[in-house]
Amino acid sequence: MRASLIQIAVDEDEPVDARRRRVAALVREQSGSDLVVLPELWTTGAFAFERFADHAEPLQGPTYEVMAKAASEAGVWLHAGSIPERDPQGTLYNTSLVFSPDGDLAAAYRKIHRFGFDKGEAVLMGAGDTPVTFALPDTTLGLATCYDLRFPELFRALVDAGAQTLVVPAGWPERRRAHWTLLARARAVEDQAFVLACGTAGTHAGVPQAGHSIVVDPWGEVLAEAGHDEEVLTVDFDPGRVATTREQFPALKDRVLGLAPPRR
Repeated sequence: MRASLIQIAVDEDEPVDARRRRVAALVREQSGSDLVVLPELWTTGAFAFERFADHAEPLQGPTYEVMAKAASEAGVWLHAGSIPERDPQGTLYNTSLVFSPDGDLAAAYRKIHRFGFDKGEAVLMGAGDTPVTFALPDTTLGLATCYDLRFPELFRALVDAGAQTLVVPAGWPERRRAHWTLLARARAVEDQAFVLACGTAGTHAGVPQAGHSIVVDPWGEVLAEAGHDEEVLTVDFDPGRVATTREQFPALKDRVLGLAPPRR
């Protein structure tokens, strides 16, 4: 299976419509890949909190339309990163969209863990409440977004639901880049799954981004890692290694906590 992670540079001087068109062109260039992944909140910038409301869109808004068409034209599964979604009641969510090679919406995930410690995203956006997995022909994806990476219980829930490949779009800051790499590898090792973590480049509202999108195998080995600037990180991997790893080293079978309610 071939995956391409597009590490988009978010320039605040670039109009959003122009960025959508530019990113759609990058997606179409990945027609030889099976799966293409974009970062978190690439239309606005993950730290550009003051822009969330102005650039929020309905689920089937302009980003949906442009990305659905790009997925269809490239013939790829497209995790289109996340957008600031406004639901019919007016609540904002950090919502990921995944499209099939036909351009149909295959899955949507509202970020469960909001970043900000009682400010920023944590107060401007609502929280999702449902872990999301869905099946591709060769693997089952589990969806998470950025700050979710710090909460291993979500990833356990995804694995329990059948996830074999964990996809994490992010807008991760440069000052905590060491955590980004560490946590991506930890989630891969403890869940015996591939991790595809796609970050942004550039600077969002004065916050330099980490870049360094990364693909990690079920043993925690880094298969590929991007640099700091915008680039496309493409890697071939064998989804069958998840089952092999879990059979050779069946640590998940030894889980005790979190599997069932305690006996009274």
